[in-house]
Amino acid sequence: MTVTEQLSALDNILAHGDLHSVFQPIVSLSQRSILGYEALTRGPSNSPLHSPINLFAIARLAGRLSELELACRKSACKRFNQLGLSGKLFLNISPDSLMEPDHKPGCTLKMLQTHGIAPSNVVIELTEHSPTHDFQLLDTALHHYRAMGFNIALDDLGAGYSSLRLWSELRPDFVKIDRHFIDGIHLDPVKREFVGSILKMASASRAEVIAEGIELGEEFDVLANMGVDLLQGYYICRPQDPPPRDAGTILPREDSAADHTSEASGGLQELLHPQKAIRQHTTTCQVLDAFRADSTLNTLAVLDDQDQPIGIVHRHSLSEALLKPFAAEIFTRKPISRLMSEDYLRVEMSQSLQQVSRLLTSRARQRIEEDFIITQNGRYAGLGRAMDLLKLITDEKIQQARYANPLTQLPGNVPIQKRLSKALSEPREALICYVDIDHFKPFNDHFGYARGDEVLLCLARCLSSFINHSEEFIGHIGGDDFILLLDASNGPHKLEQMLEDFRAKCRRFFRAEDLQAGFFSGEDREGKPQQFPLLTLSIGVVRVHANNGCRLDSDDLANLASQAKHQAKAEPGYSLHIIDTLALSA
Repeated sequence: MTVTEQLSALDNILAHGDLHSVFQPIVSLSQRSILGYEALTRGPSNSPLHSPINLFAIARLAGRLSELELACRKSACKRFNQLGLSGKLFLNISPDSLMEPDHKPGCTLKMLQTHGIAPSNVVIELTEHSPTHDFQLLDTALHHYRAMGFNIALDDLGAGYSSLRLWSELRPDFVKIDRHFIDGIHLDPVKREFVGSILKMASASRAEVIAEGIELGEEFDVLANMGVDLLQGYYICRPQDPPPRDAGTILPREDSAADHTSEASGGLQELLHPQKAIRQHTTTCQVLDAFRADSTLNTLAVLDDQDQPIGIVHRHSLSEALLKPFAAEIFTRKPISRLMSEDYLRVEMSQSLQQVSRLLTSRARQRIEEDFIITQNGRYAGLGRAMDLLKLITDEKIQQARYANPLTQLPGNVPIQKRLSKALSEPREALICYVDIDHFKPFNDHFGYARGDEVLLCLARCLSSFINHSEEFIGHIGGDDFILLLDASNGPHKLEQMLEDFRAKCRRFFRAEDLQAGFFSGEDREGKPQQFPLLTLSIGVVRVHANNGCRLDSDDLANLASQAKHQAKAEPGYSLHIIDTLALSA
């Protein structure tokens, strides 16, 4: 289709409003609920402009971007209302359209009023596709939206020309991390560092972070364990009409996002205080009586009629509220829902201590020490206290440090043994991998122990960078021996990547003449000159099947892994040998 034909098609679309809206849910992992939906627009199904990429490109070329975006918002609001969707509606707006001469401010608010949608339930999602130079004009436009009650989101953070400056100057309510930094985050430590930095900046600026474009379970797990609470992407749900309304139907099972690297991942049970809650209709007077009757009581959760938490009451906050002039006379006989706080932390029993700790520390400083609500399958179970959480995590860190390898700080033999035992009872296939460096002793003797330690740290980093830390495991037995537990579905591919990565990185430990010759010169155990091959890896692998069909124990597993490693070392160069436990039970 020529440009002229595309322009004609655009005329028809705008003249007849021939647009279709689909909605992609944005879920809150901690609440296991749908925060809202991003509205996405499609052109007519039989048109070359069906794709939003083509549609918006031709509108920008024609100088009709503002007109098209207004039509998209109209379509989205109308359909959102027809479907009776709840939560926030995310509407995309580009800075280009806000700055077009024919942009008409106020149209969006009128449109929402027509369809009965409150501005407080709408998020203006600023999508940057080209350089933004007029910050003053943009700032004025967005303050205009804020004044009307809209929230602001900054889309594609890290991808645009000026997104960090936009964040700094506009202080959005939400920031969405660009898909580039989500793609393969489980394999890329640099991307994890970037996302970690975004979380810190978001905490300082009081913005909520949304990770979009999640397409793999491994990406989902890493983000969840990093403390990213708001998630969006094909792995969770594709854009649909109508979209799902219940997060439970699209989120993975609650235990799949738990931190399996921690022996205390089920530690929330230890934090639980089964404190009796109050109903939303309980009067303020009754709540005051409860606090007076128990001097140790500091917090009460407020529930609806389905035992779902909807707020929290803190003793000190309630006292402060009632000290205001005439407050006691006004509120004493009113429902506590009038004075409860809706800004509280709610976590699920299945979440790990690490996840809860990240959520707690991301809150405003003055709220970190407040009690938080613990639910089980969405229903109120009790309260948790920040000091108890801190103590549990401190105890866990001390325990980890006690058994960690002093050089790499990776888990040592005791946690390795526990993890092997756990692998035998899990309902999935796993690969137990024994990793060993070939010719490491002569290298150590010839180049020195400091250089040898550098090699061990390099290998530890190589192996760790390919691990999905939410479900897989790496341990350091000692010396140049490491243990990996990998998911069997893509474990062999990861092992090949690890071998290649170490092959490339360990070259820096040799002189140019050694690399050219393909060996280094040293002495054998009797002190005689000898030529040794360059460092390589041998990996012995044991494939363990779901629920341990051949009835192995952890010692059997360790012995099999050692056998597989010795068979791998019998082959020269980089080598891999696999023992399948299914063959042993035949």
